[in-house]
Amino acid sequence: MFNIGIIGCGKIAQVRHLPEYAANPQAKVAGLFDLNQERAQSLAAQWGGKAYSSWEKLVADPTIDAVSVCAANNVHAEITIAALKAGKHVLCEKPMATTLAECEAMVAAARESGKFLMIGQNQRLTKAHMWARKLVEEGAIGEILSFRTTFGHGGPETWSVDPGKGTWFFDKAKAAMGAMADLGIHKTDLIQYLTGQTVVETAAKVTTLDKRGADGQLIGVDDNAICIYKLSGGAIGTMTASWTFYGAEDNSTVLYGTKGILRIYDDPAYSMKLITAEGEQVLYELEAIQTNDNQTKSGIIDCFMDCLVTNTPPAISGESVLTAMRAVFASLEASATGRTVAICQD
Repeated sequence: MFNIGIIGCGKIAQVRHLPEYAANPQAKVAGLFDLNQERAQSLAAQWGGKAYSSWEKLVADPTIDAVSVCAANNVHAEITIAALKAGKHVLCEKPMATTLAECEAMVAAARESGKFLMIGQNQRLTKAHMWARKLVEEGAIGEILSFRTTFGHGGPETWSVDPGKGTWFFDKAKAAMGAMADLGIHKTDLIQYLTGQTVVETAAKVTTLDKRGADGQLIGVDDNAICIYKLSGGAIGTMTASWTFYGAEDNSTVLYGTKGILRIYDDPAYSMKLITAEGEQVLYELEAIQTNDNQTKSGIIDCFMDCLVTNTPPAISGESVLTAMRAVFASLEASATGRTVAICQD
């Protein structure tokens, strides 16, 4: 049994971390911290554990074995590094951090401490994505030539634990980035996972088109990001992240290869379609992908707990996510400069 501390008790902690830890027989929720002390105390009463007065006290407690970092983006690195140095394993929500230097420091802290650092890139764990990766590895669609991957919905202001235009997601000081960090990192990490390649070049437009804060002004972070990625294997495709899809969510990916096409979460009736160059179709009924309105079990918590129980480093390690974070930060540079940016992935 591992004692778990949760730092940040917002929506992601409430709909994913807390219930999924509670459902895992190897986990015990032992501590919680939130800037809103009443929220932390209420959740402690509901799920068990102690509400701490600061995250520093939580990570200093020798009885805590591991922590979930579910706080705002701007404190991910500080809390994660402190927890690792205190001898805790860490599961950190995405985006990993707000600068590449912070991301690299987190990975270095994990290496130096000998503790695990896992990042909550849960799209790697959906059944269709895992099955698609296997098909790609087996050569089912041949060599991948191009792709498009999209994640768009109506925005975080309806989903946040403190809903409305005052949500921290719109606050540049806390969030640093908008749709690119919230959704774009998912699809950037995913395209690398599916193809087994890394993003080595990007041209991007990361901008704010529509979202306005409580003051009526456009928010200080992006609500749309459209990137053209080149992969290490030569494929070129688009990655779109948007908070202005005012209707049904789009969480789809399409891979175009020399022998066929894979359409993933692109059809409401089928999780995946394999279409051969000859026009034959193989239809897969696996599972519907999560939406903001339909939060199903992510698999992230169970994956993290399996690492702790078996003492096996996580596949979704901080180090493995660095390549995707490099692509995210390079895309911000590409958008700001209007230039294509090459990415060193060594």
